[in-house]
This record gives sequence, C-alpha cells and structure tokens, in this order.
Amino acid sequence: MAFAATRAVALLGLAGHEVIVEGHVATGLPAFLITGLPDAAVAQARDRVRAAVQSSGFAWPPGRITVGLGPAWLPKQGSSYDLSVAIAILAAHGEAPRTELPSWFFLGELGLDGRIRGVRGVLPAVMAARRSGAAAVVVPAENLGEAQLVPGITVHAARDLRLLVTALRGRFDPDRPEPFDELALGDASDEPADKDKASTADAAVPPIQPDLADVAGQELGRFGVEVAAAGGHHVAFFGPPGAGKTMLAERLPGLLPPLSQEAALEVAAVASVVGHVKEVTACNTRPPYQAPHHTSSVAAVVGGGSSIARPGAVSLAHCGVLFLDEAGEFRRGVLDALRQPLERGEVTLARSGGIVSYPARIQLVLASNPCGCGAKRQVGCECGPAAIRRFRSRLSGPLLDRIDIQLELSPVTPSSLLADREWVETSEVVANRVAVARTAAKERWKSFSWDTNSAVPGSALRGKWRLPRAATVAADHALDMGELSARGYDRVLRLSWTLADLRGTGSPCMGDVNEAMALRLRSAV
Repeated sequence: MAFAATRAVALLGLAGHEVIVEGHVATGLPAFLITGLPDAAVAQARDRVRAAVQSSGFAWPPGRITVGLGPAWLPKQGSSYDLSVAIAILAAHGEAPRTELPSWFFLGELGLDGRIRGVRGVLPAVMAARRSGAAAVVVPAENLGEAQLVPGITVHAARDLRLLVTALRGRFDPDRPEPFDELALGDASDEPADKDKASTADAAVPPIQPDLADVAGQELGRFGVEVAAAGGHHVAFFGPPGAGKTMLAERLPGLLPPLSQEAALEVAAVASVVGHVKEVTACNTRPPYQAPHHTSSVAAVVGGGSSIARPGAVSLAHCGVLFLDEAGEFRRGVLDALRQPLERGEVTLARSGGIVSYPARIQLVLASNPCGCGAKRQVGCECGPAAIRRFRSRLSGPLLDRIDIQLELSPVTPSSLLADREWVETSEVVANRVAVARTAAKERWKSFSWDTNSAVPGSALRGKWRLPRAATVAADHALDMGELSARGYDRVLRLSWTLADLRGTGSPCMGDVNEAMALRLRSAV
C-alpha cells in the first residue's frame, strides 16, 4: 500500500478552490477509481492518465488505484486535473518524489502520448494557488504567459510528463528553479526557431485603433461618445442606416484610458476562463470590446450553460464596451437580461452545479434603426404604426431608463461627407480631454472609491453633493411632469458632472444640467 498527494484547483466562476488530489495504490484486483464528484471529463482522466504514463516510459502500478479529489462536495469539471492525478499516482508508486508534492499545484491536460496540453482558467487558478500558499505551480507551456501575470508565486512550465517527472526526481532545486524550467520545457526543436520571437514581436505591435476622425459629420454623435467616455456612461444611437452609429461605437474604446493593472488582471481572468489564451497578455491594458451578433442567445450575451455557467459577452467586455448593433433585432429577453448587470456591475448565474458570479462593469452602446424598413427619411417609411410600435417595443422602457445618453442621429449630408477632413479632431485629441475629465472626477471622488461619475450613487448626488435649486430647476420640473423617472433624474445629475469636468468648471451649472437633459431625452443639444 502506498499513498501520495498533490494539489489542483477547482474553478466556480472566477473563484478558485484548492483541491487535494490523493493517490492510493493498494494490492488487489486491477482497478482505477476517481472519487470526489467528478464530471465526465474528470472521470475520463483514467484512460488519459494511464496511456500518458505508459507512453512516457513509466510502469503502471499493479493493483487497485484510488484517486480522491477533496473536498468531495465540490464539483470538479474539465481536464485540468490530469497532470495532478498522474503525478500523485506516480509518487505513490515511487516514480516521483513525495516530499515537495503536497505544497505544489499541478494544472494541465495529458495527451495519450504524454504531452501536456493547455487548459482554460489557468490565470484564476494560479491566483487561487497563491492564496492557498503554494510553493510553486506547474502549468502547461501553452499557458505560461497568463500564469506569469500573477505576482508572488513561482511558476514552472511543462510540455511533457516524462521530462517533468525527471525534473522532479533529480534536477529540482528550490533555491534555483531555472534548471527545472529548462528541463521541463523540453526540446522545442520540432517548432520553428523564431516562433517565440515572432509571437513576441506580434504582441508588441498593438493593432490599429479606429480613429474618430473617420466619422463624417455627426457632431452630435461625436460629442455623445466623448461624454460617454469621460464619465463612463451608457449610450444609445437611433438613426437610419449609414448615419455612423456603428462607426461611433467602434471608436469609443479608443477614447477610454488604459486599464489599471488590477482591472487588466480581472479582464484577463475572464478571458482565461473562456479559453482565449492568446488574448491573455501582460501588456493588454486596452479596454475590451465585444459586439455579439443580434441572433445571439441569452447564454451567449449574459452567460450560461449546464452544470456550471460560463461567462458571456457582457463579462468578456468587463471594464470595456459592449456594443449591440441592430439592437431592435435582438430578442427582447436578451436585452432585458442586461438590466441587472447594468445596475450591479456583475452577473450572478445559478445552475445545477452551483452559483457563480462574473464581473460585468461595462459601458453599453446600443444602435438601432428608427423602424424595421430603415428608411433614411421619415417620409419614405413603409412601416405602419403597429409595425413601428412592435419594432420599438423590443427596447423596453426599463432598459432604456438605464441608458444615460440617448441620441437621434440624422442622415449624413453630402457636404459633411465630402468636406475637408484636415481639421477634424482625432481620437488622440479627444482622448486627452477625456483623460483630463476622468482625472478630475477621480480626484473628487477618491475618498469614496468611485472612479467615474457614472459610479456615484444618486443618494450622494442628492445629498452631500446636491446642486443648487437654480441649477436643477428644469430637471426638477421634468421629474414632476413624469418626463424623467427617479433613476433618470440621477443619471441627468451624473451627466451634468461629466459635462462640467469636460469644461473644467469643477461644478455643474444650469447650462450643464440642461444639456444633460437634452442628451438624456433625445433633444437637440
């Protein structure tokens, strides 16, 4: 009878939980059991691990093999337990040392030939291992880049089970991990010599961002995205096809400031759970941008799936922009499912395997035609009143009430389309103004940990930071007349603070509040 233990990580959403992988080899009839609430992928590790161990030149232990994944009540999903199971069995059989293993974490899927393949969720798993006090973490070489984003923990990359066990046997030195890295990475002679250099060079060259100067005319739309970027506000564009709604939305991320290190790590963690390994890089501080197709389901946009839900586009756009083009074509259930994330900044999904939460602090941008036929002029509309009502009813009142800026865009005039573009402001110029306005807001709210005006609670704007009655008289009247809801009134106040920050006045005046109302109520600014 022999026993050994290693560590792995079970992910529930972005929350990682330490899993103790125990390998037990006993005399008896040959058998291989995995206990601890495994799903189908974990249960199938029996065949993958046996083939990988034998292909790597190690003897498979005779007798009864039992692998326990504890705690037993925690659901285990995916193939990331393969490597930890294999090391625990080999250690119990005497093929690998046992002394250091209890404090080591192993993540990775095993191929039948013994190669170690990349898995999803390595970044949050390494973060969980660090919280658990891990001495080191071994990850697939494919996931090394994202694992190294986590500071304060030793990370080793492994390509092959045989080389990894050899390193654990004799080349491992806790004071000098470099030889371990060199050996565990294995022989890369089967890959192009300049592959890593090429990939590094490609990562160093950022993709070209769309420029706001490309938008013809639409001064109102340009002003709307500038205000949205400066205050972190949601925005909706309504107008005929070709008015520039999509172009304006695509240029909003280029106006936003770079992500902080903490925010970039959160964004990378979500991408890691989904499996977007190439997008998880240390230099990726650009706000993400997601634009799902209008045929997308609730699970694709908000998140979902069986057993344990996976993140959707709203979480992949965390700290960035979620753009819903042709919003009137989305199913109403999909649009209404966004109401809770817009208020709370996170998505909570309950499934049979557990309840998970994903971050979803986004800027929502909606774009919609005025009706189904998309006539460029109202006089050319072929839709009847009933058809127009049905089309517009897909954007429910409760959803639109959460949109700070709502603008009606007119068709682009020939003079605007053919005008000289030399004097049009570029994204760089507008982004500089946005950065100044965001700095002013952050400095004002720093004692309350609010980064943008859109994050300030309405109670604060109507309490300690209440504006003079003379400045809000028009908004107060609109609230009395029912033109603004209580939520809409608070959003007008937030917009007015953003307008004041863009102008550098420090505090909103009557003109700022009135202009904020015009942006909110689709009036001419």
